[in-house]
Amino acid sequence: MMAMYLQMEHVYLPPLSRVAVCGGTHGNEMSGVYIVREMQKQKVDKAGSVSVTAVLSNPLAVDACRRYIETDLNRCFTNALLSAPITDSTPLELKRAQELNTLLGPKGSQEAVDLVCDIHNTTANMGLCLIFYSVDWITLHIFKYMQSKMTSAPVRAIQLDIPISEAYSLESVGKHGFAIEVGPQPTGVLRADIYNIVKEAVDLTIEWLQKFNSGTTFEGGEVEAYSLVKSVDYPRDPTTNEITAAIHPELQDNDFKLLQPGDPLFQSFYGETVKHEGEELYPFFVNECAYYEKKIAFHLAQKKTLTVPSVNVKKN
Repeated sequence: MMAMYLQMEHVYLPPLSRVAVCGGTHGNEMSGVYIVREMQKQKVDKAGSVSVTAVLSNPLAVDACRRYIETDLNRCFTNALLSAPITDSTPLELKRAQELNTLLGPKGSQEAVDLVCDIHNTTANMGLCLIFYSVDWITLHIFKYMQSKMTSAPVRAIQLDIPISEAYSLESVGKHGFAIEVGPQPTGVLRADIYNIVKEAVDLTIEWLQKFNSGTTFEGGEVEAYSLVKSVDYPRDPTTNEITAAIHPELQDNDFKLLQPGDPLFQSFYGETVKHEGEELYPFFVNECAYYEKKIAFHLAQKKTLTVPSVNVKKN
């Protein structure tokens, strides 16, 4: 296990008055679609000190119940793509990314919303995960708060070590942000148990923001996070590029269970086992349906310990 020790002081941060709750960034991930629709129907636009914007990110893909129409919206939010000129050949999703950047950003500016919470589902057995880019005290404290309150699913954090300018997903548009990733749930399907987990996570996020704004001190401490090391593809036929093996039954549904050298990864269609080699790492997004096109069978991560400071709102 890798530990990250940072010198901690008490940190005072500005109030967080504007939050965007987004769903349908992938149009067939149904928890976020229905959470946002319900928030819009109930006209949830204010929660105490927090103004709430509920956004259906990719309405055309939602209507078609497809992940995307022309290109993956959740890969369109790098600085380069957000500033690219729009032409007749620009994919629908890139146009939509620039609209969302105008609505919720602009990314990297003082005008951007304080927090973007983007809701996703995975077909992998990952429980509830918060995915974020930088080591951000606000995100880590919300994660810590969720972990202390939720019993309906394991709550984990995944950190992608990518500079914010190259961060490609919607949550990077806000001053702070994270994706909520919850599974397992098949695409195009709504499960009540998964919906309830997501709803609780969104409610706890807004509750934390209200407490923070009202002056509550959130004590520091240590949290564990999984840090992406690499992605692993399925074994493939060198001639046809077709996959030649499936996820091994012993790995299937065992996201975040430590992989040791010699543990089974894949079972070939001829019954042979492909085993893990190299360092001990944690698999996640195991056999994610949407990652077949990206040639990813699973990701591998190290576990880090992050030290977070106590935080308070900075009063004007």
